[in-house]
Amino acid sequence: MDSIDREIVRLLQVDAGLSAREIADQVGLTPTPCWRRIQNLEKSGVITSRVALIDPAKVNLGVTALVQIRTNAHSRAWLERFQAGIAQLPEIVEAYRTSGEIDYVLKVVVPDIEAYDAFYKRLIEAVELYDVRTVFVMEEMKKTTALPLDYA
Repeated sequence: MDSIDREIVRLLQVDAGLSAREIADQVGLTPTPCWRRIQNLEKSGVITSRVALIDPAKVNLGVTALVQIRTNAHSRAWLERFQAGIAQLPEIVEAYRTSGEIDYVLKVVVPDIEAYDAFYKRLIEAVELYDVRTVFVMEEMKKTTALPLDYA
């Protein structure tokens, strides 16, 4: 990626709805070469998708929970069951395998605590877990989908 590609990606991270012409004007290209660069960034996997970001509160998802999971099972079969189980739970919007004392962290969005309790019951039915701890987010202090591009 050169500096123009980085600027194109930066602009698209802010507003994926920009047209090639609008981006071209901002990066100093004509629309056709700019469109080709965008296509190349998509083909190479730098740009993986273009999405609309939704305000959770506007769709009745006012509670965010960070679920910390520990397990005693570390087999491939268990991991496959776990992955299949969490894939069936739409409330999980992010899932990570982590190092340290916690094996997995899930980001979960639900309307309220009652909905979280129902989610929790479905989660523990899906696969055997050793320990599940939940931290409820009280205040969102920073949220971005834009990646820092200085390292690209």
